[in-house]
Amino acid sequence: MHPTLVSPIFALLFKCRQKGRLVGCSIFTETPEPYYREKTQYPRSAAIQACSNFRGLKETEAMSQFDGGLAGVYPEDEDDRLADLVGDSDYEDDEYIQSSSKLSEDTSSMDVKKGKDIQGIPWDMSVITRDQYRQRRLEQYANFENVPNSGRTSAKLCTPMESGQLYYEFEHNTRSVKPTILHFQLRNLLWATTKHDVYLMSYSSVLHWSPLTSEKRVIVDLQGRVAPCEKHHGNFYEGFYQTQVSTLAVKNNLLVAGGFHGELICKFLDRDGISYCCKSTHDDNGITNCLEIFENPSGAVHFLASNNDCGLKDFDMENFQMCNHFRFNWAVNHTSLSPDGKIIAVVGDDPDGLLVDANSGKTIHELSGHLDYSFASAWSPDGRTFATGNQDKTCRIWDARNLSKSVAVLGGNIGAIRSIHYTSDGKFLAMAEPADFIHIFDVGSGYDRKQELDFFGEIAGMSFSPDTEALFVGVNDRNYSSLLQYSRRRFYSYLDSAL
Repeated sequence: MHPTLVSPIFALLFKCRQKGRLVGCSIFTETPEPYYREKTQYPRSAAIQACSNFRGLKETEAMSQFDGGLAGVYPEDEDDRLADLVGDSDYEDDEYIQSSSKLSEDTSSMDVKKGKDIQGIPWDMSVITRDQYRQRRLEQYANFENVPNSGRTSAKLCTPMESGQLYYEFEHNTRSVKPTILHFQLRNLLWATTKHDVYLMSYSSVLHWSPLTSEKRVIVDLQGRVAPCEKHHGNFYEGFYQTQVSTLAVKNNLLVAGGFHGELICKFLDRDGISYCCKSTHDDNGITNCLEIFENPSGAVHFLASNNDCGLKDFDMENFQMCNHFRFNWAVNHTSLSPDGKIIAVVGDDPDGLLVDANSGKTIHELSGHLDYSFASAWSPDGRTFATGNQDKTCRIWDARNLSKSVAVLGGNIGAIRSIHYTSDGKFLAMAEPADFIHIFDVGSGYDRKQELDFFGEIAGMSFSPDTEALFVGVNDRNYSSLLQYSRRRFYSYLDSAL
């Protein structure tokens, strides 16, 4: 994975007519502009050019802005920067106030039925339609690749697809929570433990959000010092200061946050305080790329930590210690443990992935087919099928019984496949691009049919609820950061009984 620490806060400024001028529009880009920093400072965000070359009715005006603020920016700081941005475009104060007042509004399914945009973007105030803006995004979004032209080449290999299905319906969008991203390649920063409990990163805090009560609370405040309050062998009692969280995992009662310097912070949700802190690596390039919580065959709680130091560590949370450490020839970006706990799918900074033995770390089989580096993986609950997501803009489906080649190649629209999840019943697979699109595939059709979720903004993470009834999507954007909620569409048939 790219070692540069990047914090994109992306702007979606729609066009408004102001005295015959077209002002304030942006095209997102995932491509990072490297910025290296000292360890004692927050990472600065990538310089993201917000450029507009839309054609208006009679004229075209280009505009560019750069986001040079700090990672973990607090809301008031972001408001100041947004005001600066708008000021540069000569936007009238009264018109801006009227527009910004809408940013706090949520959107319900009923609002959408009445014609409101799911994100609350007022397209009726714009001289460009949503469809026109979508087309420009498709044409101009820049996908980040480690292997040049991998996306263009892989597009020729994708499985034909029947789109237009409806498996999950829009339920609600809230702007009360603002998901954030600290590294442009790592997008596993949101988890749902039930359909009423969502955990996500927001600036310097891990938040809990309840869709039932519309209430949020801070679970871990990372702004200052975080230190463990329990006594365990190997606990780092000094704790960590201003930890920059690169990845997150939450399952059942355990929450684990991983940092840019190998920090691991473990909290049991039914206990006060932090239970365990440690450093998974002391390597200078030890960013935590992925975390996976699981139970071993005996029922003990463990988690896997994948790092940029080419290591994969297995931590036992019953004894609070590392019990396995596997090393590879490249940075490990993501891992996924098979349902029986015997095999780990390992992907990283190499086009080929691996299946390894979960106990020994020995390679069982190589996975050849992707053209770039991979950042996502997931096993189907059936234990035979698994998926890998790559910067070549594809997700490949594999059958563990025949690994000579993948059984399907699922293509994205604009960028790398950064996150993959199966529903717990194995009926659907969701894959997330870095921005704008999530694709939901019908597994029973052989992945030939799909639904496409279409919105605007960088994707901080996505998660199905364990009962499969809800899908949550974290959207990171300067103006329209929010949490999208979709509900599973059910088809019930009733057999009339004889009276």
